[in-house]
Amino acid sequence: MSTPQPPMPQTAAPNWQAAPGSSYPQAGYTSPIPVVRTHLGHAIASEWTKIRSVRSTMWTLGVFVLLVVGIGIATGALVSANADPDSLAGENPLSFGFFGLLLGSMCLITLGVLTTASEYGTGMIRTTMVACPSRGRVLAAKSIVFSAVAFVVTLVSSVLVAFADIALLDGAREPSGGEWLKGTVGISLYLALLGLLSLVVGSIIRHSAGAITIMIGLVLAPLVIALFMFTESLSGLRDALFEYSIPNQLSVFYANSLTESGPAGWDPLWIALGITAAAFAGAFALLEKRDV
Repeated sequence: MSTPQPPMPQTAAPNWQAAPGSSYPQAGYTSPIPVVRTHLGHAIASEWTKIRSVRSTMWTLGVFVLLVVGIGIATGALVSANADPDSLAGENPLSFGFFGLLLGSMCLITLGVLTTASEYGTGMIRTTMVACPSRGRVLAAKSIVFSAVAFVVTLVSSVLVAFADIALLDGAREPSGGEWLKGTVGISLYLALLGLLSLVVGSIIRHSAGAITIMIGLVLAPLVIALFMFTESLSGLRDALFEYSIPNQLSVFYANSLTESGPAGWDPLWIALGITAAAFAGAFALLEKRDV
């Protein structure tokens, strides 16, 4: 037979006190560790750390600046060297930055997609959602950080090209205040929205290559398809594809539209804003229903 063991003395449970500033009620046990309620600012700080610490951001934005500034200044220099000063009298020197911005938009599309879709490819999205279970907050934080970065980089690049082209093109006229606003701030907002739309598509598709392909097709396909519509019966569709293609909408900011009708003034910005808002709502709804 085994020897009976004496009963162990019972000790009183520690009387933990609520941490200073904690709003949680005591229910038998309260952690001594201060509890901080998370908010959107914490998610933005996290996404800012991500986007500035990965190598793809620096490479993509570096190529973007190289394309926008390099092609924009090279175009201005080429025109200045070969054009008669009298023929430039009515030209807006800001418009020569269009070519670099059109090619540079591909970099913003790529970075926008990678901001969301790359986390699904690596599985990092699970860690992100554990750290911040509010999925809408994660998507909002990614959108805010990316849009701010895209807008600032585009604005700095476009302003640099604008000053360089004005200095190179002596015979061109002086841009008005409205043309400066549209050719720098307006075009920067439009490209930031285009990149944000790419971010949202990446969240919906959850595949980097697929989302980038869709966005590049959205940029180039309408204009390319319209170029091969020769029949008169398709003239209405051809004109619509020309008018609402992204290259034409970019040229509207410099008053150099490919067509005489269609979007004008600030219309391209409102169109991009409406499409992006609708895509954002769809991405948010899918994000709440899907598993990570």
